Amino acid sequence: MKTEVYLVRHGETLFNRLGKVQGWCDTPLTIRGIDDLKKTALALAQIHFDNMYSSDLKRAIDTVHLMKNANVVSQIGKIKKLPEFREVFFGSFEGDSIDETWRAVSKAAGIPETEDVKAIIDAVGIYKFREATKKADPRHLAENVEELDLRMQRAVKVLREETRNEGRVLVVSHGDFIKTLGIKYWDQSDGLHDIPFPENGSVTRGILDEDGNFKIVDYNCSADDL
Repeated sequence: MKTEVYLVRHGETLFNRLGKVQGWCDTPLTIRGIDDLKKTALALAQIHFDNMYSSDLKRAIDTVHLMKNANVVSQIGKIKKLPEFREVFFGSFEGDSIDETWRAVSKAAGIPETEDVKAIIDAVGIYKFREATKKADPRHLAENVEELDLRMQRAVKVLREETRNEGRVLVVSHGDFIKTLGIKYWDQSDGLHDIPFPENGSVTRGILDEDGNFKIVDYNCSADDL
């Protein structure tokens, strides 16, 4: 059975608002984040889901419960948490200023220091950006290309096993992780270059086939697009 997967990015959080690096560290949803998610939840309220899943981080768990509570056509039991769908890990940079972090990463990438993450990625490419992040991390704990790709493949495999008898599911994950999935699996991505960062509360839709092959067919859709 093919499974239609709705990937939802969690709502805005405190660290999003404060401009701090947030990967595996966690902060609560803001009022704005909750309000935006209510729009997404309303847009999905009449879509039947066989199940709902989320990353094991609280901002994702709170988001999936908003989706579940608003849906009027699905009978969803206990939400299963999938740690494989966590955000990208930024190691020692977790909780630091985003601007200071990107300056350190740009320096490690060998380009003029900048706070503009897009400028860094445009200059060196998404893969060298990941390697520069690990290099700039004083403890070298940040996920690099290989580590993130292995976790991403594991996430798809785990989701295939969980959803073999489910036709449509919702999974709440995180911006950078969804973007990384998009680079690899979106049918409009060449697999090499950067793509837009998904908005808080956005929906990315993919198809998971019987053999575990995953393809994203709609990326970063707002509530108005659904």
